[in-house]
Amino acid sequence: GRQIKIEIPPTRSDVIHACDIVEDVAISYGFNNIKMTFPNTNTTGKQLPVNKLSDQLRSGLAQAGFTEALTFALCSRDDVASKLRKEISDLSAVHISNPKTLEFQIARTSLLPGLLKTAAANKNMPLPIKLFEISDIVLKDSEKDVGARNHRRLCVIYYGKTPGFEVIHGALDRVMQLLEVRVQLGKSNSDGESGSSSSDYFIKSADDATFFPGRCAEVHAKGKVIGKLGVLHPDVVTMFDLNMPVSALEIDIEIFL
Repeated sequence: GRQIKIEIPPTRSDVIHACDIVEDVAISYGFNNIKMTFPNTNTTGKQLPVNKLSDQLRSGLAQAGFTEALTFALCSRDDVASKLRKEISDLSAVHISNPKTLEFQIARTSLLPGLLKTAAANKNMPLPIKLFEISDIVLKDSEKDVGARNHRRLCVIYYGKTPGFEVIHGALDRVMQLLEVRVQLGKSNSDGESGSSSSDYFIKSADDATFFPGRCAEVHAKGKVIGKLGVLHPDVVTMFDLNMPVSALEIDIEIFL
């Protein structure tokens, strides 16, 4: 007797959750007509852990000499696929059904294209250009009610007359130092164990079409591959209208929460 069945018309595509219905009812009734009451619980708001961690890492990277960039969450299919020497079918990308422009066809699956386009737009600035971004990417997830979920990632690039791989490697070490994650010394076996704690991190040689052959490594931490770093392939650099070497690092930081 206390349940109400509501049918959502096709013209109300903005109604997704129950809270949207509650909002419409409140608007119809009038916010000023709702009696003010004290809540039964005493709570205080606080920053989400992922945002707090992101802010701390932003401060650390800025102090290390990198400039923060904020790029679009939407990009073209070519940005995350052909320009990075990958196939779009291999990516769990969320596609926009009716994109208004070719620049905003999908939700980004990597932060790297945005930073490379930022470097291309500023390549007349004094070299080297050292940029970073800590933002969300979007990947398909059938377990979520909306069919996708956000992943908070960190991406760093170095653009200059030399590849600057040692700068990117140093940025990784600084990030791990801020996260209080120790480096795992010694040669690792196939299981990634060398007597050190599983919470330590290490890098391991890897192959990735986006990176120059022999100049790419996976970043391992907490028993997982959390990202990659290396020198970008010349074809990738050319695709983004750049004419000098680029080194890049991209890792998932949610694993450290």
